[in-house]
Amino acid sequence: MRAQSSAIAPSRIAVGAAGTDPGGKSFGTVQAALGVVAFSLTFPATAWGLEGFGPWSLIAVRSILAAAVAGACLLVLRVAPPERRHWLGLAVVGAGVVLGFPLLTTLALQTSTTAHAAVVVGLLPLTTALLSALRIGTRPSRTFWIAALAGAAAVIAFTVQQSGGALTSADAYLFAALLVCAAGYTEGGRLARVMPGWQVIGWALVLCLPVTVPMAAVALSYEPVQLTAHSVTGLLWVAIGSQFLGLVVWYRGMAAIGIPKASQLQLAQPLLTLVWSVLLLGEHLTVAAPLTAAAVLVCIAVTQRARG
Repeated sequence: MRAQSSAIAPSRIAVGAAGTDPGGKSFGTVQAALGVVAFSLTFPATAWGLEGFGPWSLIAVRSILAAAVAGACLLVLRVAPPERRHWLGLAVVGAGVVLGFPLLTTLALQTSTTAHAAVVVGLLPLTTALLSALRIGTRPSRTFWIAALAGAAAVIAFTVQQSGGALTSADAYLFAALLVCAAGYTEGGRLARVMPGWQVIGWALVLCLPVTVPMAAVALSYEPVQLTAHSVTGLLWVAIGSQFLGLVVWYRGMAAIGIPKASQLQLAQPLLTLVWSVLLLGEHLTVAAPLTAAAVLVCIAVTQRARG
């Protein structure tokens, strides 16, 4: 009987880790929500970082710092390299969330306010859910899609209204960022089912070093650097908070509750970023910005209660 009990215990632990029981799903929701909070500070932190770094320097240095932390964890814990079949997925994660999304959004923030960029990126949940359905075959319910589309429609209306009916170059960067980030989230969520979430982003960061190190060397030689309290704080947050720790809990949350439902928690991200942009950057919001963010926030409750 004692041997039987010990055999059952690991299976219970495995079930909890996979997030197939209510407790595991609740904890997964908390982890995904923590990831959203970390991501909501990314745009204000990037704006701070741009006060002392050029866009290319900021992206390269943040990735290298995050890779240094992740690589140290992998070495200290003696984590074996992933199986060969997982490297392509890790490359997609790296291209999407380590390089593509940070670079494109940083370029956008040179001419766009953080408030505007945050609401445009409110389309990310829908984009991620769509790619998840295509890549992994997830099938959320009709209620889920109606709520997701309603949130996306509010974001599109805001974008058109803010740009006077025409898309700007910043919007082009932001929409491209949506696609590459959604691809990275989808692959990362899939890989987090077979390896710990921190290893997914850890190996993706290390995999990008052959690109980010030369990029940093070239960028730093051309773009002036001014170390201030804001620029250093912004750099450290986007490197450690957003690029590593935020993605660790985010991927764990997606593995526990599923990519579509986790992605819809990001509908709260624009509202949070709007709050940070006022508190940290002193930006002034138009009436449309908080109203749009509140509208997409309402959709979260619907998507989280929807079946599938």
